[in-house]
Amino acid sequence: MKKARVLVIRFSAMGDVAMVASVLRELSAQHKQIELVMVSRPQFAAFFDGIPNLTFHPIFPDEQHKGPKGLWRLFNELKKYDIDYVADLHNNIRSRILTLFFKTAGYRLAILDKARHRKKELTRKRHKIFKPLRPTVERYADVFRTLGFSLKLKHQLQKEERPIPDAYRAILSSKTIKIGIAPFAQHPYKVWKLSHWDTIFKMFPASRYTFFVFGGGKQELEQAITWNKQHPHVHNTIGQLGVKGELDLINRLDFMISMDSSGMHMASLVGIRCLSIWGATHPYAGFLGYGQSMEDCIQIEHPNRPSSIYGNKSCICNGIEAIDLVTPEMVGEKIDEVSSALI
Repeated sequence: MKKARVLVIRFSAMGDVAMVASVLRELSAQHKQIELVMVSRPQFAAFFDGIPNLTFHPIFPDEQHKGPKGLWRLFNELKKYDIDYVADLHNNIRSRILTLFFKTAGYRLAILDKARHRKKELTRKRHKIFKPLRPTVERYADVFRTLGFSLKLKHQLQKEERPIPDAYRAILSSKTIKIGIAPFAQHPYKVWKLSHWDTIFKMFPASRYTFFVFGGGKQELEQAITWNKQHPHVHNTIGQLGVKGELDLINRLDFMISMDSSGMHMASLVGIRCLSIWGATHPYAGFLGYGQSMEDCIQIEHPNRPSSIYGNKSCICNGIEAIDLVTPEMVGEKIDEVSSALI
């Protein structure tokens, strides 16, 4: 009997793709008869390692899959998998063009409901409706439910032992509490003051703590190297491991601290608890990491929050940017709380 084969589409962004991986793990476990074909950017392939019956197909949106002609080429590549269903978990212009090709060819498909109207109600300045929206992972799951697959998400962290990255084996062997930090984000209104991290590193000394810095490009790498020079118990990982290696390393940590960014979702993917710092955005928008807790969200409450879903708009609270109202003392208190439970 032929297994049902489902094409899954989510091209970006990094955190969103990681959330898809969490959902597909659950789907694959509950429906062993399903075969999955995941279409995303090649750098995200490692998120899907270990998911049974999953084939990863890369999209190159700036090269051979650019524009309508490129998407038609991608469509013809994907047809060769003998697809039964199409799950569009992106619902952007590029994915809608691709799904239109499949719809015209008679394929059964379902498309993500992004709840744009509800998100506008949550982020508007006047008459804000401050209520939690449906979690994004449940919206992803709804797409498969629409296609006829029952799916019950556990919303629990599931840790599986991964390989120890050789470059960090000696550091990981120390008898310290090991904390990963993902202090950077695409938008400035989601980034906690970098100077605050110096305070944190001093509050939690090398005798008991080891920090690992994740994420970013050249500028962020320079910052991580500077921290290492000033605080020897702070170690850089940027540009050292690749996505798979970063997941392996995060899996070996005691916990993570992240902005509302992909670092949180990568921690979820390997079953690691993550403290998250929120400013212009809010976990009510549905992007809290899979299996993470609202109690681990560090934020200030203010009627102006949130101002945006993605953190690309300023959020002024009492004359100060919302993220800047989160103090090192607030973060330090939470680190103390979590660390105490580990001892």
